Amino acid sequence: MPIATPEVYNEMFDRAKKGKFAYPAINVTSSQTLTAALRGFAEAESDGIIQVSVGGAEYWSGSTIKDRVAGSLAMAAYAREVAKNYPVTVALHTDHCAKQNIDSWIRPLMELEAEEVKAGRLPFYQSHMWDGSSVPLDENLKIAQELLELSQKSNTILEVEIGVVGGEEDGIKGEINEKLYTTPEDGIKTVEALGLGEKGRYITALTFGNVHGAYKPGFVKLRPEILGEIQEAVGKKFDAGNRPFDLVMHGGSGSTAEEIATAVENGVIKMNVDTDTQYAFTRPVAAWMMQNVEGVLKIDGEVGVKKQYDPRSWGKAAEAGMAARVVEACERLGSTGTKMK
Repeated sequence: MPIATPEVYNEMFDRAKKGKFAYPAINVTSSQTLTAALRGFAEAESDGIIQVSVGGAEYWSGSTIKDRVAGSLAMAAYAREVAKNYPVTVALHTDHCAKQNIDSWIRPLMELEAEEVKAGRLPFYQSHMWDGSSVPLDENLKIAQELLELSQKSNTILEVEIGVVGGEEDGIKGEINEKLYTTPEDGIKTVEALGLGEKGRYITALTFGNVHGAYKPGFVKLRPEILGEIQEAVGKKFDAGNRPFDLVMHGGSGSTAEEIATAVENGVIKMNVDTDTQYAFTRPVAAWMMQNVEGVLKIDGEVGVKKQYDPRSWGKAAEAGMAARVVEACERLGSTGTKMK
């Protein structure tokens, strides 16, 4: 199926919120990982989101080029062609744009998209994330207001982060402390600045102890019930129902099924999945190399075995491993079998 139009993307989120499930948002860095994500969504019969970080966008342009705008456009072009052959709908998203990267990444992308929309064409991406977790909330929301206005012109959805995610992703570091928990007051300030849809649709990453990366069980102290408390306070303040925010979950690696279920129950409709799928892609490659070491290496003057060092051989194993992890994510988030007809 083709990439979701802006209208279809909005419908996807509406269906997830009504049905109380969430879409996995899978970070990709290459054609192989993007193909694996598509395969996983198709096998789960789930629509989904494919996203790229600033480092991923740079890698897409060529590891020695590092042009994040060119890389983003290249990924979108590849996805548009390849996704047509898979029986699911996917949306494209730029992930975790910090303040120092706005003017060299999502702003020029959104300006290009605004020109596309003005000319009667579709935007390259369906949503973009402004990660203001490293700046004070007032500054975060001021920048979000500017980007939300631009997102309306580009017919895209803006993702904002209200709070701090611990760990590190693409150079953005968050300490693991009390700042990892967004408060109801933060939620109220967000609505006062951005509205409840009348200024443009946005989705919100409220933090409840989330940490990027992989950690042993018990290290991360998630409190997904905070999401319900914030939703209730904001809904009461603005007479906006019991789940006014469209929520995003970051840093969910290692989360229990119960924690994820509670987050979804409280309004999470998008969950980022990156660390787990990276490992799921790489682990089969390591196994392939170890099992076929004499074939992939030219040892002691031998010529090796072409079929074993052909990137397609180990690449198929890698894609299958990552696709299986995407299927698992769909199952845990309740999106399995929900694809749009």
